[in-house]
Amino acid sequence: MAAYLVVDTLLHDPALYEEYKLQARPLAERFGGEYLARGGNMDIKESDLWHPTRVVLIKFPDAQSANRFYDSPEYQAILPIGRQSARRTVFVLEGM
Repeated sequence: MAAYLVVDTLLHDPALYEEYKLQARPLAERFGGEYLARGGNMDIKESDLWHPTRVVLIKFPDAQSANRFYDSPEYQAILPIGRQSARRTVFVLEGM
């Protein structure tokens, strides 16, 4: 079953975040990730529980692949760049 890594990001250092993106994308792809959305325009219909700011959506073949990517030593090495450049909410969502 496919799984989606969902990231909502509030950038405070866009230049540094560019460095993170350059490293994160090929790594996610190595783990089977396919970027479906990356910070595009959103038309928010309801936001009682959550008001997203900049959403990235990456499809993986399954939750195990998404978690292997996130937990990998390679990703953990670049994760501080993402955290230093933005506030984030990240979760893995199982889907179809």
